[in-house]
Amino acid sequence: MTDATPEPDLYDSLDGQVALVTGANRGIGREIAANLHDRGATVFAATRSVTHEVPDAWEHLLVDVTQEGEVSGAADEIFQTAGRLDIVVNNAGIGEFGADIVSESVETIDRTLATNLRGPMLVCKHTVPLLLQSDGGRVVNVSSGMGAIGEAQSGGSPAYRVSKTGLNGLTAYLYGEYADEGLLANAACPGWVRTDMGGEEADRSVERGAETPTWLCRFEPGSPAGRFWRDRQPIEW
Repeated sequence: MTDATPEPDLYDSLDGQVALVTGANRGIGREIAANLHDRGATVFAATRSVTHEVPDAWEHLLVDVTQEGEVSGAADEIFQTAGRLDIVVNNAGIGEFGADIVSESVETIDRTLATNLRGPMLVCKHTVPLLLQSDGGRVVNVSSGMGAIGEAQSGGSPAYRVSKTGLNGLTAYLYGEYADEGLLANAACPGWVRTDMGGEEADRSVERGAETPTWLCRFEPGSPAGRFWRDRQPIEW
């Protein structure tokens, strides 16, 4: 932790707390959901499809985050079922890599921005009111170093890069708008992770990729917020 960033206070147990994790049926999202459940949280696992089943111990929500009606319905179901919401993890995302902006298709641009940026915005639109009812509600946005303005932005994949830059912007907005009401909003870079998206050559396991997002979910009220994190350390946007 840097001198300018105070050490967070962490919940050891999440008993009695409720978490929503999007894209929770595989990869990093599934690992985050499992970690939160292991610490006692009630986990609502939002998935776009039933291709990969989720454990029976989790609450399963079939949600396409690009569809506002489905997102709104999921938020309503969480409130009706659990009566509260403490943690939102915006993990659902897609990526198509390699093409530059000249060759990347309009379909890829639209689909990527819809899932990776519009989706988290819709999720926040309909869950922030619930989070503000909790003491220290948390939003954790699973971002990427590919969207960091301070890092070299070359190598193609413009839609993915811009979507993650926008997700970081959403994090900063949530902090600026709602920090005084107790909301903790942070973004995490999990690194290059061996998932369906990252591929087998990636240098990190799913378990390691989920470490920092899970850690951010454990922040107690008053902990650092409005930051971008990698390996539990703040990094430049």
